[in-house]
Amino acid sequence: MYSERASRLQDAVVWTNTPTGTGAGRVVPDGCMDLLWHDGRLLVAGPDTHAHFTEGGTSSPWAGIRFHPGTAPALLGVPAHELRDRRPDLADLWPAAEVRRATARVNAAADPARGLEDLALRRAAETATPPDPVLRQVVAALAAGRPVAGTADGLGLSARQLHRRSLTAFGYGPKTLARILRLHRALALARRGTPYAETATRTGYADQAHLSREVRDLTGLPLGELLAARS
Repeated sequence: MYSERASRLQDAVVWTNTPTGTGAGRVVPDGCMDLLWHDGRLLVAGPDTHAHFTEGGTSSPWAGIRFHPGTAPALLGVPAHELRDRRPDLADLWPAAEVRRATARVNAAADPARGLEDLALRRAAETATPPDPVLRQVVAALAAGRPVAGTADGLGLSARQLHRRSLTAFGYGPKTLARILRLHRALALARRGTPYAETATRTGYADQAHLSREVRDLTGLPLGELLAARS
């Protein structure tokens, strides 16, 4: 059972999930990073380049706060590319004493999700370096389907500068982020019943076959199976 709500922290979503099945779960890449609580531990979900599989056969609840693309590194104090396709313990990133205090506070909260949110709000208030404002413009442009080269030109950046900032903020280059954001535009259309060929055309794929290849490459499933699994 999954639920989410807008966070009191700007550009974040708070969620909870209690697995109900026996098989492994599939997390589709979305350009985001999460701060997680599970079985009394604090972890970080780095930016994914492909589907991440969660453990099956357990009903232990999870809680998390999901950060808008590009916003987590400033809060966590770690470049996103160091966390790419990883799920490290928070203790691997922050001083041990700080993590012990944070874990104790979250575990003592009546609701772990609220405890995580409070932790993120405290951390944001203490962080001296705010997220790079250019990053929001990068995400907005790529999410709208603007080409990477055009995005860099519109922001007055060279291709190399945009790539470097993207590695730090998103964990990978702007082309990978653009692929992932385009995937989600396509999935949103397909879930509303838009025919696959029309979905491909409207979201900038060469054709339906191109859409199908991208879905399988990023998620590990054909489009129809992915939609059925998430319905």
